[in-house]
Amino acid sequence: MKQNKYDDLNFFSAYKKMARSVKGLEAAGEWHVLKELLPELRNKSVLDLGCGFGWHCRYAREQQARSVVGVDISEKMLEQAREMTHDPFISYIKMPIEDIDFSDSPFDVVISSLAFHYIKSFEAICKKVYDCLKPGGSFVFSVEHPIFTSRNEQDWYHDDKGNRLHWAVDNYQLEGLRETTFLTENVLKYHRTFSTYINSLINAGFNIRTIKEPIPSEDMLISIPEMKDELRRPMFLIISAEK
Repeated sequence: MKQNKYDDLNFFSAYKKMARSVKGLEAAGEWHVLKELLPELRNKSVLDLGCGFGWHCRYAREQQARSVVGVDISEKMLEQAREMTHDPFISYIKMPIEDIDFSDSPFDVVISSLAFHYIKSFEAICKKVYDCLKPGGSFVFSVEHPIFTSRNEQDWYHDDKGNRLHWAVDNYQLEGLRETTFLTENVLKYHRTFSTYINSLINAGFNIRTIKEPIPSEDMLISIPEMKDELRRPMFLIISAEK
């Protein structure tokens, strides 16, 4: 059974209150970096894996993409996406990312935002994405950084006054399931090393173009004081690759 935490009522209710859920891409700390890695989208066919509320789908159409397909396992996420979308050239499909089958290479660009750390086999996803891209097509995605996902306790070490002392890394080489807390308890993620991300792409046939470990924008560092702690350890990994 593929994980579908977003259809859990308590989890979804908490997720809807997050800044990135309310305000969209500009409230996402990594968006200013991910956006710069996207290729020219004009007249391109785009696939968004783990599309959520459809923010990236709508952005692609704002950039004059020819057509966009968003895939997500969560009915609640897609209900919200459809309510927010009024564009006949964006279509949404309810499906686990692991089950995609667009093997006739219909897409110019495949994007994914913070979804693959919920999926057991990144290697299998790389092969499927490679098959669904046209020659020269782009694959741009973000995940939680391996330094962030290494422990079940994906949180800071605090002193007795609640100050953030440091971010611990442990069991880094032990890949696999992590049961952690994000918005609610019992959230399942899959930790994999930096080298596994890179080698899975290479083995699938991709050429890696750019790797980024983003920090918040200057505006966010000023407007949200606690964002300064994001300079102390990487939370996100963003990779751009090409078929």
